[in-house]
Amino acid sequence: MASSSRMESDGDDEAEAEEEEVEHFDDFTLASSWERFISDIEAVCRQWMADGPKNLLKKDAREVSEDLYKVKSELKFSAKNYCMEYYFGNKNEGKVIDWNSTLHDLQLCFGVKEFLVIAPQSASGVVLDAPEASKLLSAVAIALSNCSSLWPAFVPVHVPSRKAYIGIQNMGTVFTRRFEADHIGSQVPVKLMHLEGLYELFVSKFAYSTLDISMHLFKVHFTMKLTYRSLPHDDDVQGDDPNVTESEIDLGGDTHNRTQWDDDCPWSEWYSAEDPIKGFELVAIWSEKVVESSLEMAELENYSPHEAQNWILSPDMSSSLTDSSKGNRIGFASQLCLLLEALNMSFEAQFMEDFVSVENPGSDNLKSSMVIPPPTVIDRVLKELFHDGARFPDVAAAEHKTARAIKGAPLESLFAQFCLHSLWFGNCNIRAIAVIWIEFVREVRWCWEESQPLPLMPTTGAIDLSTCLINQKLHMLAICIERKRQLNEDFQDCIGSQDHSSPQIEEDSLDEDSSSIMQTPGENFDGKRDSSPATSDDSQHSENSVSIVSTKSEDAEPTNLKPSDCIRRGSAGVAGPMMLLKSYQSMHAPFTQEAPLMTEDMHEERLHAVEAFSDSFNFSAQLEKEILASDMSAFKAANPDSVFEDFIRWHSPGDWESDETKDTGSSKSPAIEGSKADWPPQGRLSKRMSEHGNLWRKIWNDAPALPASEQKPVMDPNREGEKILHYLETVRPQQLLEQMVCTAFRASASTLNRTSYGGLRQMATKMDQLYITMTSALRPLQANPLSPGSETIEDIRRLCGVFEHVEKLLAIAASLHRKFLQAPRLSEAIFSDCCSFYFPRMGTSSSGDNAQKEFDKKQPVRAHERLVVSNMFTPPTANQSWRKVLSLGNLLNGHEPILREIIFSKRDKISGNHYAARTPTIYQEEVETYRMYTCGTSNDLRVALSVVSCD
Repeated sequence: MASSSRMESDGDDEAEAEEEEVEHFDDFTLASSWERFISDIEAVCRQWMADGPKNLLKKDAREVSEDLYKVKSELKFSAKNYCMEYYFGNKNEGKVIDWNSTLHDLQLCFGVKEFLVIAPQSASGVVLDAPEASKLLSAVAIALSNCSSLWPAFVPVHVPSRKAYIGIQNMGTVFTRRFEADHIGSQVPVKLMHLEGLYELFVSKFAYSTLDISMHLFKVHFTMKLTYRSLPHDDDVQGDDPNVTESEIDLGGDTHNRTQWDDDCPWSEWYSAEDPIKGFELVAIWSEKVVESSLEMAELENYSPHEAQNWILSPDMSSSLTDSSKGNRIGFASQLCLLLEALNMSFEAQFMEDFVSVENPGSDNLKSSMVIPPPTVIDRVLKELFHDGARFPDVAAAEHKTARAIKGAPLESLFAQFCLHSLWFGNCNIRAIAVIWIEFVREVRWCWEESQPLPLMPTTGAIDLSTCLINQKLHMLAICIERKRQLNEDFQDCIGSQDHSSPQIEEDSLDEDSSSIMQTPGENFDGKRDSSPATSDDSQHSENSVSIVSTKSEDAEPTNLKPSDCIRRGSAGVAGPMMLLKSYQSMHAPFTQEAPLMTEDMHEERLHAVEAFSDSFNFSAQLEKEILASDMSAFKAANPDSVFEDFIRWHSPGDWESDETKDTGSSKSPAIEGSKADWPPQGRLSKRMSEHGNLWRKIWNDAPALPASEQKPVMDPNREGEKILHYLETVRPQQLLEQMVCTAFRASASTLNRTSYGGLRQMATKMDQLYITMTSALRPLQANPLSPGSETIEDIRRLCGVFEHVEKLLAIAASLHRKFLQAPRLSEAIFSDCCSFYFPRMGTSSSGDNAQKEFDKKQPVRAHERLVVSNMFTPPTANQSWRKVLSLGNLLNGHEPILREIIFSKRDKISGNHYAARTPTIYQEEVETYRMYTCGTSNDLRVALSVVSCD
């Protein structure tokens, strides 16, 4: 049984062995994994070729650079994943190599247009194994050959830092181009630092090794690109004085030679901005030429960059231009944002003192989070605001044409300067603003009590109602201080001396020999006495005419006055040809007091009072009683024989209805009406002036004949001054901050508007747009009081972002203008590129494709602009050049190139036939058989070689 069972088991084993042999036979009709991999590559390539660039752009093509796009596909082979990318351009015309354009690394190294790159999907992204790289490249080459494609294919090898590639391209004939690139990261041979050594390296690739290269001539095509970089501004301005200490540098005094680029800019009084242009990169390009020996290369190394055919300039822009994080925002815009936060907190208290009072329950939280500068800083700010000799300048031409649309204070006014100081005081928190405001009002009260002029405020003129209310109040206070000072002096003696001289001066204009007594009816208008004396009949006719016109005036005065009662006082001159109604006398215009000054809130109070009464005419007369009585008294003093109707003809011509106008239907001007030729004037008072109990007539009857110099001032400066100080001391925090926000925006923009940026029209347009935006965003602050959490605050916060963008562009414009004073075309071209590149990106997040791009715009330099550009590359000082030993040639003002790129090439004529033995010369075409691209400095060198061979 045992033997039989053993035999059965042996039989089963043999059967299984036979089955295994049958299952594992090699079937060569099936494709291997490598062949399937080639088939996959071929399928992808055929699909890309069928789509073409236009369709690929519509699908999933991704932009790499200007006119360079790529598509990719994932492949798998031997348990590894690979990514194949196809790079192509939308425009295929033009040269392969153009130094002016932004090329891909492989395009620059090997002179190709469109190409494939296949790489493993690993952390390094390169093929570390040489056999794997060869097998991968062979698979792509076979697939492209099957597709009849002439695309070159590349595989990254070694390590990523070496940027090494191998590649292959089918040229459609028996010739194949092979590529190889590698990088030397350190210890570059001295010979390869010079043009002569690089030339011999290229020649050694095709010349016989036994030849002495230096003794033979080889026609090699050569082109070179040198890149120079100017020194940073901070290094350029650092003084070499070893005695300068760090503390002196920090204080920013005049004890050393260190200067800032924006010292002459208007914003330098408040902050120092980083130069947005850190430096420049200059590219000098030598066009293609034929070199035949290494000796020519040695001579070329001594050439000046000025001998290059093309210069291309690009600025090195600061990274802060697109960084809007709070920590990197230095300027008016950042402080305006803080002021807006203070406005948002101003609703928490009723008075400014509450933010600093110890009794305020919320003051502990404010104290812990908001710091107040020390008293020394407060004293310094107050001294700058209230220093002696400060007068209000004429800044009408300095401000923008639309600045008045913003209801703030003018730039050079006291309140505008206070707002600008507040922006930088204690980081512009609400507690710091409250402290400086309280001290500011105390200084203003001291000026009032001591009758000292208020600095930076005019002492004359009308109140500008287009400014903010606080500026109006300060303007009115400055006028009150001046009038109060004049009243405190011995003003009456001065007025008395003027009274003795003024009548004689006034009458001299009429007749040099006339006395201070009034003219008689027999005198002419020009002061000469009439040749025919007046008769009694004429006098009687005059009296009758006046009595008819005056319509039995209630205040009729006797015509025969004593000489002592006819003294004319306070006359400003004859009021044209107009004559008095009761006597044959010329009407004189009196000197009158100025109308009382009123601020915007006083006008509103008066308007509301008038609207509350139905009889607005009489009520407005009651409100203006003091002014009207003053004018009537002055008119009586200048015209002793005048009546109420004369005053109406002079003061309110519209209330005098002339009979001649009614009869003829044609109106006469006031200069003609009532002249000597038509004396006495025919007419009557208007209906409202002739009503019984008219308030104007009552005021006329009560008004004494006093010139303006002897009258009581219409405006009491003491009363008005105290009212203004009461307003300043009790103003609501919200009202103060609203006016500060409007004024700070206007003053900051006006400061920036003073910047000199030459003829950059785009910058002027940006400033115009900024003012329009500010006017629109700040208008709600002028109309209605804000409420906490209002949308207006959010609108102003967005305005801060716009302000920041314009402020940065203005810094660019100012920097360019200073650097290119003698080359304005370059500054305009570069600024135009900056506007189109930076303005859409300013304020955007740093994440995203657009934010990652750097400014790479370049501008060609014309021949007459080269001297200006070369002067920017100032010779390095001893401190700047000790670190580096010059090892490259082609120096520019002592600066060696930071990057040297060279292309060597050799061209031969080859046959275009695929299998023919020899083709006549006429059918042969010139092909670049050898090409070497080198890029590097004295510390590193990269070499890329392409060779055409016959397979």
